[in-house]
Amino acid sequence: MAYKYELDPERCKGCGLCTAVCPKKVLDMADKVNSKGYFPAYQKNPGDCVFCTTCCMMCPDVAITISETEAA
Repeated sequence: MAYKYELDPERCKGCGLCTAVCPKKVLDMADKVNSKGYFPAYQKNPGDCVFCTTCCMMCPDVAITISETEAA
């Protein structure tokens, strides 16, 4: 199985909890605001993601999802 990582920048309020708990330091905070005026998280190093789902569990706004996909 393969995995798909999705982060919805419009749901993110920039609390930084996901960036603090990421064991591979994949996430960082953007330097541009979203439509709500927050600096959202983004995948700075997506190739380093191990799909551990720690960021998903920490996100209070459910802005991050990791789901299984069919291998192509």
